[in-house]
Amino acid sequence: MSVAATGDSTPVTESVPEAAVPGVWVRACAIDDLIVGRGAAVLGPDAVQAALFRIPAAETDREAAPGRTRLYAIGNIDPYGRAAVLSRGLTGDRAGEPTVASPLGKQVFALRTGLCLDDDAMSVPSYAVRVVERVVEVFFPA
Repeated sequence: MSVAATGDSTPVTESVPEAAVPGVWVRACAIDDLIVGRGAAVLGPDAVQAALFRIPAAETDREAAPGRTRLYAIGNIDPYGRAAVLSRGLTGDRAGEPTVASPLGKQVFALRTGLCLDDDAMSVPSYAVRVVERVVEVFFPA
């Protein structure tokens, strides 16, 4: 689930309401440490892994402007190769949908939903993301 838009000024954030879903927010890194178009692995509770991405805002996004980016987090484990590699995948888009291609089998996953665009039967979890005082946090549900 994508939930944070960022730019050169104060980040705009949307988040899961505190009491809506039980879970924990995990501090990942400073927003400035994320390279646009690249992924980073985030270790959550019980060794659950997320792949965190900072992607340029698409022209169709309401927040789209020069320098604006969006944050997405999906599960880092490739369901085909069963390896923690999605954070190393190639980012792109399909018809305006931001995506990442697994570096193993090249299957493409939607960054907004975690659905595999090459196989409707496969998906990875998607996680909420927020920015608090320029630190990116990922929400891991309980």
